Amino acid sequence: MTLTRFAPSPTGFLHLGNLRAAFFNWAIARQGGGRFVLRIDDTDAARSEDRFVEAIREDLDWLGLARDGEVRQSERLDRYAAAAERLKADGRLYPCWETAEDLALKRRVQLSRGLPPVYDRAALALSEDEKAALAAQRPPHWRFALERTRVEWVDGILGPVSIDAASVSDPVLIREDGQVLYTLASSVDDAEMGVSDVVRGADHVTNTAVQVQIMRALGAEAPRFAHHSLLTGPDGEAFSKRAEGLSLRTLRAEGLEPGALLSLIARLGSADPVEPRPSAQALVEGFDVARFGTAPTRLDPADLGGLSEKILHAMSYAEAAPRLAGLGIEGAQGEALWAAVRANLTRFDEIAEWRDLLSAGVAPAVAPEDRDFVAQALAALPPRPWSEATWGEWTGALKAQTGRKGRALFLPLRRALTGRDRGPEMAALMPLMTAPAPRPGDIPAE
Repeated sequence: MTLTRFAPSPTGFLHLGNLRAAFFNWAIARQGGGRFVLRIDDTDAARSEDRFVEAIREDLDWLGLARDGEVRQSERLDRYAAAAERLKADGRLYPCWETAEDLALKRRVQLSRGLPPVYDRAALALSEDEKAALAAQRPPHWRFALERTRVEWVDGILGPVSIDAASVSDPVLIREDGQVLYTLASSVDDAEMGVSDVVRGADHVTNTAVQVQIMRALGAEAPRFAHHSLLTGPDGEAFSKRAEGLSLRTLRAEGLEPGALLSLIARLGSADPVEPRPSAQALVEGFDVARFGTAPTRLDPADLGGLSEKILHAMSYAEAAPRLAGLGIEGAQGEALWAAVRANLTRFDEIAEWRDLLSAGVAPAVAPEDRDFVAQALAALPPRPWSEATWGEWTGALKAQTGRKGRALFLPLRRALTGRDRGPEMAALMPLMTAPAPRPGDIPAE
């Protein structure tokens, strides 16, 4: 069975780079008729916060990325302890006492000699007496003894990958304070959960080689891996949790449609064109990680606005109805309002502004040079009820009386009725206006 996971750390709000991993894993699960699990990687107790956990859930709900389960690493510490003891017993996890300063000095010496800055495994040469003396001073950190061989797999995006483990330092899996680090926790979780596919950023390629060895040391088979290119902004800088303006939370607050984010993320960097789709489910068909390239992928947030508008403009009333009901817009009047306004929306909640304008009215906006004309026009407004024919009949009569036409005719009338220079077709708006009709006396004084 296909089982994928999205494993964010709750140390900040999700950003567009996180969304790429989330959607890719979700889409693979849905294509395979499998399960998609949210795993909260919160072993870093000092930096993890519950408010970020809740924000992650809210973001995924907003995007329509339904989960089939949730796991928190902070509730699985006993499993990591058991795995660590097994690795210690097998001689694959060994204690080290070097300080950060010690390690920095070793790296400088190695680099000065033209050697790679790889940990020298000095701790493995310590005698039992030396270990006891060091342990009396401070607790150790624990490193995983890598097999000095090549780790190879066929990556879903990168193709054949071969990593020489001899070029990699034995990774620290447990810190001096006992904190289990991501590399061990993730390996244990992927193995015990039966994760079949993992899609994540290309910056994890070397880490994948390490985790493959850890899982094999624990008697488990590694999942299938695919490493997507890193997502950058238009300036080439990588997205980060510190880039608050590009967090999913901020983009949602700006009124962007979730389908806009998903449509861009699901195709950008692939051989397929970016096309607006209203939902995550609409993007599953045809999704294929193998069609994505390996070069860093630039994303311009400015592209999101256009996609969002296209999705809104194509949205049927049936699709919009649940959200409209949340704004108190329902029934035949609501459907007529949606039909009249949707093609002019830049964000969904703007329809409430049009609803309020049509029901409460506005003070006529009149340019000085149009005062006499607008006064004449308002005096000639046909009596209610107004229909879609009213606008044409009214403007036709005014054209014949005044000789005005085009923009000189229509713009002052739009301003008088809506207070705006642009908007939906006036023929469709006038039947929806329930506010008292403006009269010549409503024109503001000069």
